[in-house]
This record gives sequence, C-alpha cells and structure tokens, in this order.
Amino acid sequence: MSFDNEAVIWFVVGFVLFLLEFVMPGFILFFFAIGAWIVAVLTLFFDLSINNQLIIFLISSVLSILLFRKWMKNLIWIRKDTSEIEDELIGKTVTAETFIGPGINGKVEFNGTSWEAQSDDSITKGERATIIGNDSILLIVKSIKI
Repeated sequence: MSFDNEAVIWFVVGFVLFLLEFVMPGFILFFFAIGAWIVAVLTLFFDLSINNQLIIFLISSVLSILLFRKWMKNLIWIRKDTSEIEDELIGKTVTAETFIGPGINGKVEFNGTSWEAQSDDSITKGERATIIGNDSILLIVKSIKI
C-alpha cells in the first residue's frame, strides 16, 4: 500500500481529522473525516479528478453535518439525569478549604477534588460541612456543628 494511491491519502486525511476531533471541541471534524472516507471509497471504484474529489468531500461533509450532527451529539453525550447527580452529592461530607459565608463563595474538598461552594452559614477553613444541593458545579453546603 503506497501513499501515491488517492484512496489511501483520503483515508489518512479522514483518520487524522477523526483523531483531531478528540483534541478540538465542537464535534465538527468527525463529519469531515466521514467526507474524506466517502471520497476514499469512491476513488477505489471510480477515476475522479482532484476537483471532483474536493467537491464530493465538501458536499458530503457539509451534508453529514447538517443531517447528522445534532442526532450524533445527542447519541454520544447523553447526560445523566440531574436527580442521579444530586443523589451522588447530597448528604455527603466535605471539608472547607477556604472561608465560606453568606454572600462569600469559597472552596471545599470533595472526593479529592476542589469545588466551588456557597453557604448561608459561616464555615471556617478546615471545618466539615454537608452538601445540601448544587447549582451546576457549585455546591451548596451547610455547616456541621457538633
């Protein structure tokens, strides 16, 4: 298999675009990889000029984006139900890394990771607290007074 074969070149271009999808956000390059692979298959069976190859590449890439991007994105990034996420957080104990008070957000340590937190209680650094809710990635905590 040599690199002077057009099908191989298009396959490699598609593979590189596919790999770049993991590096660059947006879920777009995947469809250009599909377009390149479509051209690779067509060049195996038909003698296409470079202009025709580029036109087929662009048309198939754009059409695949328009037709399948939303569906594929939903298929790949199925989000957890928020009630499942809350079940994993609520009631768990955290340790304050900074002061947290009414109107003053701070940081807490939970499962070895630092999280932004807010509270209506005054919580000093090193004090333990309980998670009572969350707002996206902001934890809402309550002081544990012994």
